[in-house]
Amino acid sequence: MTDIVIRVRFTSGDHTDVLYEDPEASDEDVAFEHVVLALASDANVLRCKHGDRLLVLFARGIASIELAPRGAIL
Repeated sequence: MTDIVIRVRFTSGDHTDVLYEDPEASDEDVAFEHVVLALASDANVLRCKHGDRLLVLFARGIASIELAPRGAIL
């Protein structure tokens, strides 16, 4: 299982860091590619965590994503 922290910038201009867990990914690049593919369509969603909370991101409200720098606050 690979865990990555993704910085999500919303269309409103706000941003947040979320944790994405991919049980099938072998490394960070593969996990990030799964995120990109999941959010490539308006109809898709991505399940993530922010602290102890489960968060579902809808592709429609996201302006950009990036791998967050080390030390992101979750």
